Amino acid sequence: MTQAQRFRDVYEECYPRVLAYATSQVGRQVGEDITSETFTVAWRRMRDLPQPELPWLLGVARNLVRELRRRDSHQYALAAREAQRIGSGGGAEAADVATGVIDRQAALQALASLSEADRELLTLIAWHGLSPKDAARVLGCATATLTVRLHRARRRLERALDALPVPPAPAARRTDPEGVLA
Repeated sequence: MTQAQRFRDVYEECYPRVLAYATSQVGRQVGEDITSETFTVAWRRMRDLPQPELPWLLGVARNLVRELRRRDSHQYALAAREAQRIGSGGGAEAADVATGVIDRQAALQALASLSEADRELLTLIAWHGLSPKDAARVLGCATATLTVRLHRARRRLERALDALPVPPAPAARRTDPEGVLA
């Protein structure tokens, strides 16, 4: 297999997940730039590309995001707020739309209250579907260290969810005897 074919295969397989990671960190527009730059680095370093490729690519994207944050903290803050507002999407629809919206808002609010490190760790596992081993490679730590950090981050997320005020339940629809909404 040629280098160009291997690159095409890696690109087709990993692009959506690298884009999702970058977008979750810095918003859609900047995330697309980070993803493009990540694959530019991958092309230049095709001979060094390990198997599996995704953790390495996410590590490159993470480093590019960190570099961006250092370079332009104000721009990053705007993009991060937008990424939090948008959320990750996906998942099964709730039976009651109002309850699903309330639950999602509570989860995002609790997640936003955590440290940046906890948010990144939880989203690598939950939203991006990485194994603890692969997430450890992205974050540059041992798998054992990551599992301890993950356990603690999950606990902090649970506490943050418990600390949120309980919203009132959506009002039930009432009907009069003729079946017209009251």
